[in-house]
Amino acid sequence: MGEKRWSERFEGAMGRLAARNHRRPFQALVLALVLTVAGVFFSRTLTLNADFVGLLPKNFPSVQDIDKLRKRFGGQGNVVVVGMGAEPEALKRFADDLAPQLAQLSEIRYVNHQRPRSFFDEHSLYYVDVDDLKTIQDRIDARITWEKEQANPLFVRLDDSPPPSVDFSDIEQKYTGRANQRMAGQGDLYYLDPAERMVVLMAKPRGSAADLTYSKKVVGQVEEFLAKQDLSKYGPGFKTAVTGTFKKKIDQQRVIVGDLASASTLAMVLLLVYLAFHFRSGLSVGFTMLPVVAGLGWTYGFVGLAYGQVNLLTGFLAAVLGGLGVEHGIHLLGRYGTLRSEGMGSEDAVAESFRHTGFSALIAALVAALTFLSLAMSEFRAFREFGIIAAVGMLVSIFAYLLILPALLGLASRFGWAPRLHQGSSGPLGLLARWLPRSYRGVGLVVGVGVLALVSQAHRVSFNYDSRTLEDYKQASAVLDQKVNNILGYSQTPVVVLTDSREMEREVVRQLEARKAARGKDSTIDFVGALEDLVPRRQDEKQSILQAIASKLEKLDPERLPEDTRATLTRALNMARAKPFTQQDLPASVKHQFENLDGSTGGAVLVYAGGGVSLSDGEGTRRFAKEVRDLHMPDGSQVSAAGEALILADILDMVSREGPRILVAAVLSVLAAMWLTLGRLRTALICMVPTLLSVIGLVGLMSILGLQFNYLNIMVLPVLIGTTVDAGVHLVQRLGEPGADFISVYAETGRAITGGLLTSAIGFVALILAKHPGLNSIGDLANLGFGINMVIVLLGFPSLLLMVERWRRRHGATPEQPEEQPAPEA
Repeated sequence: MGEKRWSERFEGAMGRLAARNHRRPFQALVLALVLTVAGVFFSRTLTLNADFVGLLPKNFPSVQDIDKLRKRFGGQGNVVVVGMGAEPEALKRFADDLAPQLAQLSEIRYVNHQRPRSFFDEHSLYYVDVDDLKTIQDRIDARITWEKEQANPLFVRLDDSPPPSVDFSDIEQKYTGRANQRMAGQGDLYYLDPAERMVVLMAKPRGSAADLTYSKKVVGQVEEFLAKQDLSKYGPGFKTAVTGTFKKKIDQQRVIVGDLASASTLAMVLLLVYLAFHFRSGLSVGFTMLPVVAGLGWTYGFVGLAYGQVNLLTGFLAAVLGGLGVEHGIHLLGRYGTLRSEGMGSEDAVAESFRHTGFSALIAALVAALTFLSLAMSEFRAFREFGIIAAVGMLVSIFAYLLILPALLGLASRFGWAPRLHQGSSGPLGLLARWLPRSYRGVGLVVGVGVLALVSQAHRVSFNYDSRTLEDYKQASAVLDQKVNNILGYSQTPVVVLTDSREMEREVVRQLEARKAARGKDSTIDFVGALEDLVPRRQDEKQSILQAIASKLEKLDPERLPEDTRATLTRALNMARAKPFTQQDLPASVKHQFENLDGSTGGAVLVYAGGGVSLSDGEGTRRFAKEVRDLHMPDGSQVSAAGEALILADILDMVSREGPRILVAAVLSVLAAMWLTLGRLRTALICMVPTLLSVIGLVGLMSILGLQFNYLNIMVLPVLIGTTVDAGVHLVQRLGEPGADFISVYAETGRAITGGLLTSAIGFVALILAKHPGLNSIGDLANLGFGINMVIVLLGFPSLLLMVERWRRRHGATPEQPEEQPAPEA
């Protein structure tokens, strides 16, 4: 009873404060204006950060590793210039012409436009082990012996066995896939695709793609340079395009900003259209929207102070909070209009509306806030910031209505305005209210069977680990970037293991290659490269063997060899004549890839993903991350690879680990808040029934429709819990009032519930039209959830309450608390 008295006292306080603002509207509105101006001031510098590296806590090892990588080597990836629409010779001429000029740009460190194939082909035998070189030497000796025997007219061979082969392709095969071979590349010397009629130049910027301002600067510099070039000399129809990590970051940011702007605008337009239809009064629309707009200003002022930026999830909160806030206004203004139509004065109607409906709205906002705060438990910054900002926004929206709406109604009443009376009993909800008490058994059966069918499919839903849910992979730069990767033969953005010495470099390469060999076909590593490893050991010993091989090969007469063996002989002779080399002799295009910002080289091992694994495939990325992490050095230290792919792996691991915990916390926090505010556990459980069935039903419907969770849209579940539970609260609270009549209560409250769900959904509806796949998936799931909830709360839940009431009547049960037991009337 003490909790009940506490809630009654709070209800009274809300009613008195609303009445005071009604009597003194100017004071309330001036305070609201000051808060709004302050909110706009602090939010004016907000920016969007679409870099998902910033979605993890800064103390995460993968985040700290990538920060070290950026400070030491700069950003990963390139600004890639692509020439298209010409014959191969013209494409090569274009690459030769532009490469040195691009390298002169102030923000470009170096440009790669040719494969270092000739160097690695010439020195390939130095990468062969000494024992295998001796095997090659033995084969050549056997062939020379055979040739001498054949030249001796007195020698008679007793068998017709074939001559010993000087082919050593089987030995070369043992070394296939090593860094020297992969970096040498296959095919043309240029990064050229004759079929696509395109050639690629890779320009390495000085800064990081994570800095959007810098990305725009360097891409703008390259695009401006290209615009000044005379491309006609490369043939008619020749054109250029820019892609790569830096360009894709800019395009992704542009798509997201455009989506958020269009989503917010569309949501606002849809809200205004619906409110005009709902109230059929321009002033009522204004009374509902002004507190929402002010509340958003206050909320984003808080965001500006607390965070200074928004991320992919928090960026679209304005549209969502707008829809959720309008729901409170629909309930409050609808109740106010009903009381005025019953002859109550404006101030008394305001006090009564905020005393009961306002308190229910506060409960709903508090419950939603606690649900959102369950997201704040996550270490995933996108979820945590979303939860905190949404919780603040929900509570701020109630305060905005309590401050502004009574003041606006007070001013309007002074000029004789009265709300338009809506005959709820004659509308669709009125017809439904009269029909349900006669058909509740059949309705309850149909809805129950439907819900059970959905629940039975819930276990089949799956999680989509494809990181393309984070980006618009259909944009031109992303499509072109994939073509560039196909030309290169490997990804442009390997992960990197930072090292402190040459010995550590070799040990890292050894361990990673051992892991690759141990996993065989299941390995996710394509190849591993390090400068120290690209300079073979024992070169002097190998040179002596190669010199011996060369001298023997020179004794063979090419004309006496089979035609298909002559090319092998010539190639082997050239390789055997190669001289030893050092790091300084390596091609510049190779050394550049290991170059620090200060110009020094070394200190890094590049690890490229392979085994059919794409770094946009989250599941493959998680396996790749496990294979390249936690390398234990002989001195007891431990090193790991760094890169955005590993950030993605950490995000996926975190969401899969924290998702169930957040969902349970959301349910328990809602239950605790409702138990506390409603006074009884049973009442809280009854109010939660529609929401819990809606969430489980949504999961089942996803399975039927072939939809999947991803690490963005999974947050829809706790959001639905927090934003749909108020429908049950409003319905149970109103039906629990003394003398409540089912038909009138259902017609009025059902209309408000419908409007609230529709306006809550509007913010998510706008996301369905977004180009960004991740935002699309959030909009799809949220609106399916709101749709299921509307069916359950308007049909299934009232039918259940009617069944319980009729059963109690037949069995003579006496309700203990009036708010638990609706008293429906046929």
